[in-house]
Amino acid sequence: MKFLVDAQLPRRFCNWLRENGHDALHTLDLESGNRTPDSEIMLIADRDGRVVVTKDDDFVQSYLLRNSPQRLMLIACGNIGNTELERLIIAALPSITAAFETAHYMEIGNNSLIIHE
Repeated sequence: MKFLVDAQLPRRFCNWLRENGHDALHTLDLESGNRTPDSEIMLIADRDGRVVVTKDDDFVQSYLLRNSPQRLMLIACGNIGNTELERLIIAALPSITAAFETAHYMEIGNNSLIIHE
């Protein structure tokens, strides 16, 4: 699976995904880095078949109103440390990957994975 990780999340998030066999880019890997506008992030993700991974509710609003980005994962666990975030993501990754075979939007929280079909 291919992911594009937004600026509010650590670059090492991509490492966690890569270590588990996925293709992952961070906004820091893009030409404008973390200053890349949301519209460009969505364009790149949609063009390249990537899931946007973000904490930014603006992407949710765009998904609901314009169906862009076409696939979205919202990290909705508040301000937690990177170690805890890694634990959550790694534990949920098999479910996330399976869900994205049919779903286009999901939210991961401290104790939940909500899949929107």
